[in-house]
Amino acid sequence: MSLVDSIRDHVREHRSGMVSDLLFALVWVTIVELFFRFVDGPQWAYYLFMLAGILAYFGFFWSLELARERQ
Repeated sequence: MSLVDSIRDHVREHRSGMVSDLLFALVWVTIVELFFRFVDGPQWAYYLFMLAGILAYFGFFWSLELARERQ
């Protein structure tokens, strides 16, 4: 199996997860960018908000998984 076939199989198997990850990242970065465009905050706070996106990502998908289990 070639590298291209491996990548194609991986993308085919995880397509919906990859799309939701990308959408979450784009929405998070857009929100932080817009917020700091209107609020002239310090640079360290900007980076802290960007890093908080990692926690927000895992928290969001963890709570989504819990909600699906409860149904």
